Amino acid sequence: MLLSSRYYFTLFVFPKFPLYASACLHSQFHSDDIALLFNRMLCLRPTPPITDFNNHLSSLVKMKHYHTAISLSKHLEFRGITPDIATFNITINCFCHLGHVPCAFSAFAKILKTGFQPTVVTFTTLMRGMCENGMVKKALYFHDDVVAQGFHMNHVSYGTLINGLCKVEEIRAALQLLRKIEVLSIKADAVMYTTIIDSLCKGKLLTQACDLYYEMGVKGIFPDVVTYTSLISGFCLAGRLNEAFALLNEMALKSINPDVYTFSILVDALCKEGKVKEAKVVFPMMVKAGVKPNVVTYSTLMDGYCLIREVNNAKYVFNAMVQSGVAPDVHSYTILIDGLCKKKMVQEAMNLFKEMQNKNLVPDVITYSSLIDGWRKLGQTSYVLELFDEMHDRGQPANIITYNSLLDTLCKNGHLDEAIALFKKINDQGILPDVCTYTTLIDGLCKGGRLKIAQEVFQHLLVRSYHLNVRTYNVMINGFCKDGLLDEALVLLSKMEDNGCIPNAITFEIIICAAFEKGDNDRAEKLLWEMIARGLLEKSKTR
Repeated sequence: MLLSSRYYFTLFVFPKFPLYASACLHSQFHSDDIALLFNRMLCLRPTPPITDFNNHLSSLVKMKHYHTAISLSKHLEFRGITPDIATFNITINCFCHLGHVPCAFSAFAKILKTGFQPTVVTFTTLMRGMCENGMVKKALYFHDDVVAQGFHMNHVSYGTLINGLCKVEEIRAALQLLRKIEVLSIKADAVMYTTIIDSLCKGKLLTQACDLYYEMGVKGIFPDVVTYTSLISGFCLAGRLNEAFALLNEMALKSINPDVYTFSILVDALCKEGKVKEAKVVFPMMVKAGVKPNVVTYSTLMDGYCLIREVNNAKYVFNAMVQSGVAPDVHSYTILIDGLCKKKMVQEAMNLFKEMQNKNLVPDVITYSSLIDGWRKLGQTSYVLELFDEMHDRGQPANIITYNSLLDTLCKNGHLDEAIALFKKINDQGILPDVCTYTTLIDGLCKGGRLKIAQEVFQHLLVRSYHLNVRTYNVMINGFCKDGLLDEALVLLSKMEDNGCIPNAITFEIIICAAFEKGDNDRAEKLLWEMIARGLLEKSKTR
């Protein structure tokens, strides 16, 4: 690859200018440029100082070209150039980012072997690598060993451990570590407090989160936008929106500017409570604060409108997003496609589906599932099967929701052999069928005259102690009644409550109608009185 013109200008116009020290130009280079510079430096005599090699390696790390940085650091050894502790730290950092923690420790062992003194950066980098690769306990043991040998950690080291503990939801241990560092005279900072506050909020431990927030004020540690956003998110999760907005006002009083994440959280919380009009008001608040809504903010509002079945307003938000220069993503399209399908506007949803594909956006399993369900409800079996095949061809693994839609389509259209084959395929692929899967299959088998197979499937569920819902029982009871097997239906009615499932008005209506049809008026009347005693008759009328 050719180097940039700026590189050649430096090389030929100013030959005395140390090329290898021109780290300030790295923003103009690609990783290949830096690698070429690095190799050229290896050939220079006298050999440039190791710090200049380190500058190039650091630039590669910033570009996230970890493999290249490791490879070039090995070139140093091959040329007999002695690395320094910074070189080793860079190599350790690269291995940790790549998830190769054992290799990072091999580099650490080489530090000790060559007589270098590891620094707090070395230890912190190793601990961060362990934490990010699911080895938080090992990171803590490593910390204890290092401290026992007389080495000291700084606030970055402890912030790394606190973050690791919070990520694995060991919040109590993180709090204990926060208290421990105070004894060590290491001042806790806003990042440590915010990390723990965020975890407490996600765990809905708001009281403890607020206590830590107030503690920050007492200790003169100033909360930032991330702290407030975490607390606002916590109050929103708990449904305490008034307190969330009170914190937003507090931010304004303290001249802390909320960011797009803060506003998006508030939009999401309002939409989930059905307060979409109030959520829409947040947008002018964002404009006033100089914050531009992003794809998440717009998508959240669209989802809010779809939840209250105002799909036309969702379309308006979608168009407004495009006009504002924010590109819709797969999630945005899927929200609107799903909303349209739920309103039986499936052809319009298909147009959007084609539009997203034309924009090289790859539909995910939720996109396909929404469309499949939409065509299923319209009874369009051919479209359902076509989408399912396309989904498979594009390498999108179907989930149980997609399979349930396809199974329902096959059952309702009398394709029972295909439905049974699909059910077996679900099991063969290691996908766990849910109650909806079994209920759909049993209902199809009963209505298709295959009661014996339906009964076997139902019995299989009882033996396996599946937690069946009232709809599954009703489907099986209806199957018995349709075949005139009233006694079997009554036996199953008694089993329902024994298995912790309470019959509803539909359950009684099915059996009462079957009893009347069979001429068993006494039994029908007895069941009717039981229905009245349970308060189910009024529910039946209102239904």
